[in-house]
Amino acid sequence: MTALALAGLGWVVRAGWQIRLAAAGEPASGPPDQGGGVHRPLTSLEDSYHLVSTVSGFAELVCALTFLVWMGRIRHNGRELSGTRPRYAGLWVYLGWVVPVVNFWFPRGIIADAYRSSAPGERLPRSLNVWWGLWLVSMLTGVGLTYADSTDEIIARAYTDVWQLLACDAAVVGAAVAGIFLVRAVTAAQERHLN
Repeated sequence: MTALALAGLGWVVRAGWQIRLAAAGEPASGPPDQGGGVHRPLTSLEDSYHLVSTVSGFAELVCALTFLVWMGRIRHNGRELSGTRPRYAGLWVYLGWVVPVVNFWFPRGIIADAYRSSAPGERLPRSLNVWWGLWLVSMLTGVGLTYADSTDEIIARAYTDVWQLLACDAAVVGAAVAGIFLVRAVTAAQERHLN
């Protein structure tokens, strides 16, 4: 849960810097990446956004690794509690996030399967669908674009289309908050049934 909170906080700080960039306006010399391999010197605000982006990216990496470990554990616990084989092979805990097309439903399915195995007859936590819906919104509206773009390109987008970046940031932060509730709900259900 701490890793999710740190990743969400990283996106809040990143959004704050994007607002600062938009408010400052693009320098007269144009965007940082001027095309053709030409880059102008960064302003202090742009330089600090690079730092914020790097620190936020590190928090995201820690969060992703922690979340993958948690998913593996709840999958294993679900198998132990139910005595049945999970619907998804263990490899999909990792590959389910990166294989195109299946990444739109496998991660949610793995968590839902582990919960159902651990707490038969109980409704899935509402936070599961909220988390997954917000994660999909963020993927389809900007996170994919953000990761494809360099930090300088994101800075240029902040000068021209900050609202798109902020909408994506809000979805990611919402997904992080819903993820905290999801981790609590699934972990609590498994602990109840383990005892």
